[in-house]
Amino acid sequence: MARLPILEYPDPRLRIRATPVESVDDEIRALVADLFETMYAAPGIGLAATQVNVHKRVLVTDVSEERNEPCCLINPEILHKEGEISYEEGCLSVPDVFEPVTRAEKIRVRCLDEQGEVREFEAEGLLAICIQHESDHLDGKLFVDYLSTLKRDRLKKKIAKKAKRDGPAERDASRISAPVI
Repeated sequence: MARLPILEYPDPRLRIRATPVESVDDEIRALVADLFETMYAAPGIGLAATQVNVHKRVLVTDVSEERNEPCCLINPEILHKEGEISYEEGCLSVPDVFEPVTRAEKIRVRCLDEQGEVREFEAEGLLAICIQHESDHLDGKLFVDYLSTLKRDRLKKKIAKKAKRDGPAERDASRISAPVI
């Protein structure tokens, strides 16, 4: 297992749409293990392969306080959404930014697990939010896309100043300080 570097907004590689996984093999299982290690080290509660510059439809989550309920979704499809919930989201690819985003409160998901078996389940609350957030990454969408143009413009200016001061927008996940999606 390895901790992978996490891309930061506005890196254009975050906008690449991930391709479906053809078969769940040892390479995909190794990616899943690396995603979990990177996510836990960050610390985060979700991570999509796109965020580590691997453009396959793979995401991992663990929204438990004890960090003992890992969930891997390969080729996730959101089949049904209901209700609405607003939650102040953050993102490992957009450090130090937290903004309210409205998403479906409850979802029904179909995916493959690490053994390549089809799973279908319902998720609600924080798990549903996390799956929707990470699924967006697989489609090249970021939570900042839900913000107003004014907020996005302010964010871009803030990030440009930080990048000028700190260097390139790629860093080791172990330096992230706040738990985020």
